[in-house]
Amino acid sequence: MFTTGQLIFAAFFIIVFTVIMVYAYRKDLKLHKRHYKGSLRVLLVFILFIITIVVIKKFIVS
Repeated sequence: MFTTGQLIFAAFFIIVFTVIMVYAYRKDLKLHKRHYKGSLRVLLVFILFIITIVVIKKFIVS
């Protein structure tokens, strides 16, 4: 399906992209803590909401 060159490029791209993203996140960590305080709580509420919808759909609707 994929050539050897494409697989090597994909692996290299994923590794380099991940390293750059980790570096950028670590560099801006102080700003994230100051400006995005409480965002973890919003994420958890959103995930809980999605889980609730799935449970309702699975057990109540069917």
